[in-house]
Amino acid sequence: MTAVSLNPQRGASSAGAPVANDIDQTAINTIRTLAIDAVQKAQSGHPGLPMGMAPVAYTLWTRFLRYDPKDPTWPNRDRFVLSAGHGSMLLYALLHLSGVEAVDQEGRPQGRPAVSLDDIKAFRQLDSVCPGHPEYRLTTGVETTTGPLGQGAANSVGMAMAERWLEARFNTPGRTIFDYSVYALCSDGDMMEGVSGEAASIAGHLKLSNLCWIYDDNRVTIEGGTSLAFDEDVARRFQAYGWATLDVADANDTDAFAHAVTAFRKTAQDRQNGRPTLIRVRSVIGYGSPHKQGTSKIHSDPLGEEEVRLTKQAYGWPQDAQFLVPDGVRAQFDRTLGQRGQRLRADWEGAVKGLDPGPAKDLEQMRRGALPDGWDADIPSFAADPKGIATREASGKVLNAVATRYAWLIGGSADLSPSTKTRLEFEGAGDFEAASYGGRNLHFGVREHAMGSIANGLALSNLRPYTGTFLIFSDYMRPPTRLAALMELPVVFVFSHDSIELGEDGPTHQPVEQLAALRAIPGMIVMRPADANETAEAWRTVLAQTEKPACMVLSRQAIPILDRSRYASAAGVARGAYVLADAVDDGGEPEIILMGTGAEVSLCVAAFEQLKADGVRARLVSMPSWSLFEVQDEAYRRRVLPPSVTARVAVEEASSLGWDRYAGPQGEVIAMHAFGASAPGKDLRGKFGFTPDHVLAAARRQLKRASSKTG
Repeated sequence: MTAVSLNPQRGASSAGAPVANDIDQTAINTIRTLAIDAVQKAQSGHPGLPMGMAPVAYTLWTRFLRYDPKDPTWPNRDRFVLSAGHGSMLLYALLHLSGVEAVDQEGRPQGRPAVSLDDIKAFRQLDSVCPGHPEYRLTTGVETTTGPLGQGAANSVGMAMAERWLEARFNTPGRTIFDYSVYALCSDGDMMEGVSGEAASIAGHLKLSNLCWIYDDNRVTIEGGTSLAFDEDVARRFQAYGWATLDVADANDTDAFAHAVTAFRKTAQDRQNGRPTLIRVRSVIGYGSPHKQGTSKIHSDPLGEEEVRLTKQAYGWPQDAQFLVPDGVRAQFDRTLGQRGQRLRADWEGAVKGLDPGPAKDLEQMRRGALPDGWDADIPSFAADPKGIATREASGKVLNAVATRYAWLIGGSADLSPSTKTRLEFEGAGDFEAASYGGRNLHFGVREHAMGSIANGLALSNLRPYTGTFLIFSDYMRPPTRLAALMELPVVFVFSHDSIELGEDGPTHQPVEQLAALRAIPGMIVMRPADANETAEAWRTVLAQTEKPACMVLSRQAIPILDRSRYASAAGVARGAYVLADAVDDGGEPEIILMGTGAEVSLCVAAFEQLKADGVRARLVSMPSWSLFEVQDEAYRRRVLPPSVTARVAVEEASSLGWDRYAGPQGEVIAMHAFGASAPGKDLRGKFGFTPDHVLAAARRQLKRASSKTG
């Protein structure tokens, strides 16, 4: 710390609103100047939001937030989500001044601060824990990765839903285990993005009175004033959603903001008739020379050395000081936030000790991300059946079997549970609604984007969520699926109606390029099982790991259930791709490889059997998950797909993009090169070449080519 005499000023755009005392103003200006200096040193970043909202954030953290910096993963902590992630220096400054201690992914202390002053000096630099936008897992204290506007706000709805579910499950008369609140700091951009509207609508319907969005209404975006494209009355919109709305006329009026938070906290106590709260706070971006106040320049760029000096002068700050933390600032955070948080956490730990053994074990396993004992004991197996069933049907059976033993596996669909088979049907599953927060069936309405983002918020709260919709609508969920992978969240995204064979709804609903798009996401497990037993093993595989999201891509139409006495066990699904059968079991290499995913594997089976009858040394490979196959050791991958075998046919009712990796430069890929058509599925199969005869003809062409080359 540095001892320095400061005379905090309330000049420029910080004028007019009193704060409690000089240490409060000094702490607020410390947040501001840390942000200014970090952005200036990095020569990139967004200083506007930290400068304008420092009084609001400081007041929330020191007067209200239930948070223990010494145990930043304490389950009953309040959540603070910086949805306006471009203002990341606000959060980094708060984490630093609060003395938040770094923990690893298991919550074990690392003996160092989450954000040191040196970390702040390395803002936006390589390998820094202070990247341009806050990243979950990278920086302790960051509750969710934010930056794409609207995502953090929508995540916060999932966190609030999780609190209500945890409260219903673990609280008992006289014993409170969960009662935290969720705060999200949102910008004008968050309010413009459609996903925030979807999420706010759900929150209002569910009466999530534990949720508070703080709207930084500064009327500035990168292009200029918000009046260029945005002039609605946000408060009235949120009132229509069923929210309570409050106004704070000046972000510097800390007492007015404190009164607003107090009003929210009173509302939060009403579990049946309460409403989420929007606090609209008016702020002005810019504190230096008057001609720059309120412009987008200060919002999205470093201020420049002269502007930095003028701004610090307006604060009564030493103009040449950089990264200054005056004496008393850290102590102020410790005697407010720190002492309050330690006391509340200690009380919580005492309450947890009184839990019955069953709930106590569940809570401990949830906190560690562990699976409940025997979670997969009831996963069914399916008898061979040439008529088969749709993999969406098999998935529903498996999901219900697992969920009876996996109490915190919850989810729902975007108004499509009858089609996606994602409803939990067993006794006691119930619906999650305002009057019954303990239900495990979630109803998202026709809001795919918010559904994905809310699921991420649930996962960030130690629940195990799944979602459901048609594969075509994965396009509407691209941001949250990508962020789930970036954050390593074990969300299961169920996508049914996986091909053109959904039929008469036509090209608008027939997915073609969506599989390739999902496979392109790093860290995403994409599963497209070939029959009911592969579906069971797919669920077993994705639920057994807890650090990656997964997409279950499922058929609408019935698919034959393979006879596993003739073909290999479906346990091979766990390795991504496996040999279903070889025509000759002598250990030698095949002459040709037929491979596919999903329903198209059955086409390969029919062609394989004919080739086998013709005396061809054929190999049949199912490839339900490219991503899992790619992480297998090279020896295994070469055993499944020997490089010397160039005669190959790959079959999938989707874009061919990526199949050349497995079919090879000389192989043939039977795939989609158009957007489908409106017709019954059987007619579409014939039109686009997805028939056993077409696969067989391609195989014979490959054999002829390979033969002529060797001849």
